[in-house]
Amino acid sequence: MTAEPVQLRCPACHLDHRYVSPVYPCPCGAPVSVPLRGTAAPEVLRRRVWDDEWVTVHCESCGRDDDWPRPEVGCPCGTLLRPPVLTPDARDEDAAAADGPPPVAAPARAADPVERVPQPRTGEEPRPRFRPVPIRTARDAVDAAGRYLTWLGYRDVVPQVVHQPEPRAGTPAGPRTPAGTDLRGRGVIAQVEPSTLRTTLRDVECLWLNGLTAAATSVYFALAGYTEEALARADELAIPLFTVDLAGEPQPVNGPARRLLASGAP
Repeated sequence: MTAEPVQLRCPACHLDHRYVSPVYPCPCGAPVSVPLRGTAAPEVLRRRVWDDEWVTVHCESCGRDDDWPRPEVGCPCGTLLRPPVLTPDARDEDAAAADGPPPVAAPARAADPVERVPQPRTGEEPRPRFRPVPIRTARDAVDAAGRYLTWLGYRDVVPQVVHQPEPRAGTPAGPRTPAGTDLRGRGVIAQVEPSTLRTTLRDVECLWLNGLTAAATSVYFALAGYTEEALARADELAIPLFTVDLAGEPQPVNGPARRLLASGAP
């Protein structure tokens, strides 16, 4: 199955995104992707319900049905978008709508800098595209963040448990990553929030203090996004913020994160 690009407009800031559904390997070896419905508006994801985070995809090569992560897009304004999936009922609706007036084509626009593959600094080899792995547990989220930091150029990135407080409500099922687990490498310290709650201002400031103590770059990864106060404070403190969708693809949501993505590890 070939992934087709769709155009999505964020209802909060009206920024357009060109999105392509990730491709996954079927056990038979054929590539499959979640089919998207480009004619419908995206849904704003305000709170996760883990039972609704997966969608069944049919492999046209072997006829097998498997569950894969439902696609998500992190807008730089902090809004999490869920592209509409093309189900059999949606196909019928689109077929009926095709008999009406033709849709108005969206105006062409330059590629969003967030969507470009970052170019290496002068004299460096091109960085290969990051290969995500689906997230099914909290531990998977930490692993995805660690692989991403390594892809950015940080070395010796490993998880480290700082403390053992009570877990935040909304943490996904499976092997639980304790709250307070972070990632540390040469010159970097990163916090990973795998719960279904948005990261708060206090969370961002705690990471900033840890980064000051370690004399390292602070980076935050969250599955459910950030509060407006957290976004504003992170910009003031120059802390890169990333969201991680269930496909395992981190996406920058503020200026410091976009700059880190473009330049890589110092």
